[in-house]
Amino acid sequence: MNDTPKKGWLSRLSEGLSRSSKQMTEQVVAAFVKEPLSEAALDQLEEHLLESDLGPAATDRIVARFRELRFGTGANEREVKEALAEAVAAELVNHEARYEPLSGPRPFVTLFVGVNGSGKTTTLGKIAADLTGQGAKVMIVACDTFRAAAREQLKVWAERAGATFESRRDGADPAGLAFDAYTRARAEGYDVVLIDTAGRLQNKSALMDELLKIVRVLKKIDPEAPHETLLVLDATVGRNALAQEQIFGRTAYVSGLVMTKLDGTARGGVLVPVAQASDAPIKLIGVGEGIDDLQPFDARAFSRSLVGLED
Repeated sequence: MNDTPKKGWLSRLSEGLSRSSKQMTEQVVAAFVKEPLSEAALDQLEEHLLESDLGPAATDRIVARFRELRFGTGANEREVKEALAEAVAAELVNHEARYEPLSGPRPFVTLFVGVNGSGKTTTLGKIAADLTGQGAKVMIVACDTFRAAAREQLKVWAERAGATFESRRDGADPAGLAFDAYTRARAEGYDVVLIDTAGRLQNKSALMDELLKIVRVLKKIDPEAPHETLLVLDATVGRNALAQEQIFGRTAYVSGLVMTKLDGTARGGVLVPVAQASDAPIKLIGVGEGIDDLQPFDARAFSRSLVGLED
């Protein structure tokens, strides 16, 4: 992805996180502005951080930080929000990293994993459009051979992005498709290969076996492939995203996280415990349906938007 934020991204980020910022800050700010620091105000802060799904560990650290700040009646709304943004950013700054498919080997292979409905296919499509917009030669591979709807959605994205589309009939071997597509991409000078995968959690063992088989066949061509494995998580499922991260993170060799649909929840704070529970950093976040609504993760910008600060 292009590291330069698209025009208007910060305002879209703030708008997308408006439900979360309202949930987290309105009553907290009022409590700290109206009266001297009290245990009641700190309890209220703790309650709202937990309701925003920041998790108990991060919540405890943020509350302790506020206790040390000792806000008095002279504090204003801006000061309280700035302090809260800094506290949230401190929880996330060591969990951000860049997705840079044009800086690695050619072709750069990215495997997309995650449950059905997480926004995985749409995320892949947006990335493809961004990359072709930068002049890259991109191949999209539909390795979820059990869902015709997913393949059709990917085909539309490929046409929209001007990317090559590779697929097989229903029930075809996903690993075989991945192998053939990667072989072709190497032979024909592609820059990036984006591989969509199935996400049927109702049969976890079979799904993980399938993912591992795809990884094995890719490594037969290049021992370093896939060069990136992105786990796509849906923010609207709240703390269930933690369970999904554990399932995929332990088995699928995830190297980066993508958090989608942050505009669809009042609990965008869930990104904090997910990031801290994972061995992989947050690389991308999404706050809408548009191509430009998927952008590189910036801990400071996210934290400021989460508490209602746009600048």
